[in-house]
Amino acid sequence: MQIIPAINCSDFETLSRQLEKISWFLPKGGWVHIDIVDGMFSKNITWNNPAGLLDLKFSYPDFNFEIHLMVESPDEFVEIWFMNGASRVIVHLEAVSNPDYILDIASRYNGEVTLSIIPSTPADLLLPQVGSFSSFQVLAVEPGFAGQEFSLESLEKIKFLRNVAPSAKIEVDGGINPETARLAKIAGADTAVSASYIFNNINPQKAYEELNGAAA
Repeated sequence: MQIIPAINCSDFETLSRQLEKISWFLPKGGWVHIDIVDGMFSKNITWNNPAGLLDLKFSYPDFNFEIHLMVESPDEFVEIWFMNGASRVIVHLEAVSNPDYILDIASRYNGEVTLSIIPSTPADLLLPQVGSFSSFQVLAVEPGFAGQEFSLESLEKIKFLRNVAPSAKIEVDGGINPETARLAKIAGADTAVSASYIFNNINPQKAYEELNGAAA
């Protein structure tokens, strides 16, 4: 299972510092997950400037950036993130108006799009999209805030998705530590996203390696 460091912060300076920390050990071609929260889909607000992503791509050309849009009306913002260097954009079933439009935008930019659900959304509501999307995310915490506790109910959602979409990529996000990463892998997840366990650790590289060891 792949481990992706996640950055959840309110300003570009903090984002840059955290990216610098992981740049020392993240492998070439590695992924970085950036949370984008607008204060409406969730109560908090994070850094949200697509033009800044272009600067990050220039500074770190070997990394792939995954943009998690926890925003109202994500249909309006997907294209600008792809234009500025996103390799993958995550949108929420609860907020998307036109899934086909978002898939078309991703195709135009040769990018990927992942469809996510929050903890209160039943996994079976994704069933109509299984034939269209090849990548899904299970959010194991309430949207927007880092440092929350992993919801064990998300494991059943992962198992359900793995059963109904055996070839899909399944990502789990929120509350990831070595134990929850191991449980997510057993349930069928391909990728786990971690913010606090990595960045709140005095040694982010060691934390990243511990997660990879649990996911191996």
